[in-house]
Amino acid sequence: MAEDPVIIASAEGAVLRDTEGREYLDANSSIWTNLHGHRHPRITAAIKDQLDRIAHSSFLGLSNVPAIELAEKLAALTGLPRVFYSDDGSTAIEVAIKMSLQYWRHRRQAGRTKFVAFADAYHGDTLGAVSMGGIDLFHAAFKPLLFEVLRVRDVASLQKVLREQHDSIAGVCIEPLIQGAAGMRLWPRGLLADVRQLCDYFDTLMIADEVMTGFGRTGTMFACEQEKVVPDLMAVAKGLTGGYLPLAATMATEQIFNVFLGEYEEFKTFFHGHSYTGNQLGCAAALANLQVFEDERTLENLKSKIANLKQGLEQCRQLSHVVDVRQCGFIGAVEIGPYRIEEQMGIKVCREMRQRGVLTRPIGNVIVLMPPYCVTTEQLERMVTALAESVRAVCG
Repeated sequence: MAEDPVIIASAEGAVLRDTEGREYLDANSSIWTNLHGHRHPRITAAIKDQLDRIAHSSFLGLSNVPAIELAEKLAALTGLPRVFYSDDGSTAIEVAIKMSLQYWRHRRQAGRTKFVAFADAYHGDTLGAVSMGGIDLFHAAFKPLLFEVLRVRDVASLQKVLREQHDSIAGVCIEPLIQGAAGMRLWPRGLLADVRQLCDYFDTLMIADEVMTGFGRTGTMFACEQEKVVPDLMAVAKGLTGGYLPLAATMATEQIFNVFLGEYEEFKTFFHGHSYTGNQLGCAAALANLQVFEDERTLENLKSKIANLKQGLEQCRQLSHVVDVRQCGFIGAVEIGPYRIEEQMGIKVCREMRQRGVLTRPIGNVIVLMPPYCVTTEQLERMVTALAESVRAVCG
C-alpha cells in the first residue's frame, strides 16, 4: 500500500516536525541514534565551535585534537586502549573482521579464517557484516557473495563448535544482552560471560557488537559492563555522536594492537581506512555527547525512566494478540501475533501510531520503543498509550 512519506523539517528534544507543521514524538530515537534529544545545545555548540577551526582533514598519516581526546575517553570507558575510527556500525564490524584475520596471520596461525556468530544475528549491511548476520530476510539475496560463518544458538552449541574447530576460528561475534534486528530478543543472563570464558579457554577473539547497545541504551554505558566482560574487539557507532553525525570506532586490546607493529618492510600495517575517518566534526560531537552524560547525570536519571517504560509495557501485555513484551534498559518491544509477515501487521500498527503523533518502525511483528533519554514522563506515557491504542485498532 503506497503512502506519502513524512518529510521532517525540524526537531527539538524528543519532538519531530514535518513540512506540514505536524508534530511527532520520536519513539525510536531516529533509528536508535539520538540519545539526548534533537538540537541539544551542548552538542550543537560543539559542532559550531569546531567549524570555526576546521571541519575535516585526512587521518592518513596525520591525527587531530578531537580524535585524540575522543580516543582517550573511549579507552577509559571501555577498558580497551586502542581505537580505530570508521564511519558507521557496519564498517566498525568490517574492521573487526579484517583485524581478526590479520591478527592471526601475524601470529603465524593463518588457518584461523572462520568466524562464529549467533542465529538471527544482525551486524550490518556491508558484505563482511552481512556474512556475520543470520537473518534471511535481509541477507539471503547476497549469499553467493558471502563467506561461511559457523552459526550457533546457545552456549552449548558454541562450546561444541569451539571444541571441534577452535584452531580454525578467528573470532566469535555477539550482540551483548539483546539481539536488535532479530526482534529485540533477550539473551539469558550470564550467557555473555560464558561466551567470554569460552573464548578465553579456546584462545579465540571475542567481538562485541555494541553498535545498538552502547552509550547507555541498556542502562549502563555499555552492555558488556553488566556481566563484567571486556571483549577483545568492540564495535561502537549509532549513539557515539548523540545522533548528530556518522562516526564509528572499533576498540581493541593492546595485545591485538601490538601484533601490527613491525618494520616497514614487514608490511604488518592494517590497510583499511575511510576518507572521513576520525573527522573533527564527528569527534567534536562525540566528545560533547559524552560530556552531556557527565553533566546531566544521564545514566542515573535514566533509571526512573526505565522503570516507567517497564510499567507502561506491562500494561500492553494484557492486550489481545500481544504474544510477548520484552525490555532491556531503555529498549522496549511489544510482539503481536501470530501473523504472517505478508500481513504487515507491525507496519499497520506503526501507521496507526503515526496518526496518533508517534513515530517508530517495526521489526516484522515487533513494535519497538526506544526513545531519546530526554523524553519526559508525559511524552513516554503518550508513546506507550499510542502503541496500546494502535494495537487495539489494528488487531482488535
